[in-house]
Amino acid sequence: MQYTKQELAKTMDHTLLRADATKKEVEKLCQEALEWGTFSVCINPCNIPLAKELLAESQVAVCTVVGFPLGQMTTEAKAFETAEAVFAGADEVDMVINVGRLKDGDFDYVRDDIQSVVQSANGKLTKVILETCLLTPEEIRTASKLAQEAGADFVKTSTGFSKGGATVEAVRMMREVVGPKMGVKASGGIRTLADAKAMLEAGATRLGVSASGAILSELK
Repeated sequence: MQYTKQELAKTMDHTLLRADATKKEVEKLCQEALEWGTFSVCINPCNIPLAKELLAESQVAVCTVVGFPLGQMTTEAKAFETAEAVFAGADEVDMVINVGRLKDGDFDYVRDDIQSVVQSANGKLTKVILETCLLTPEEIRTASKLAQEAGADFVKTSTGFSKGGATVEAVRMMREVVGPKMGVKASGGIRTLADAKAMLEAGATRLGVSASGAILSELK
């Protein structure tokens, strides 16, 4: 499938989640998002007010992360962090599941953990990060189903802070489980136009990318 720059940009959450990200870098990220027309910027919660101010007159959404990057916080902490993020102006929330509880087979815990974030988001779009590099194919399928049952809007492959990122195989599996109505976000290690196209063709509807400019520059 062929994409124009505008079409491809609209699939992108232009991302800056490094621990050492400065305000100046967040400002640059927002300016790039405005220039390129990405769907959103994806930033850490402390930077929501700044991004909201810089993007106020635009259609670029503000996405943030909760329970990030390990997912091992309590459910109550994730719910509180979500409510705080939405109050600060976040339009979308990407939360990390408790991978350990999933591997324990404590599926009720994982479902309830996700649902607490969905409820605390108060109608804002929610994405559930599975951290697929840590999961077996069966666990990827189970986590995707649990996210769907909990009422989330998207499943997402990766934080980009673990031992691997998105793979075509994981994206395809997630799409097969959640069907056509739920979103699938591929994130982590997407650095080229070929990477981006492969993920979209596998069933992703959104891309989490820090290399947005490099990818878009490959399109004439």
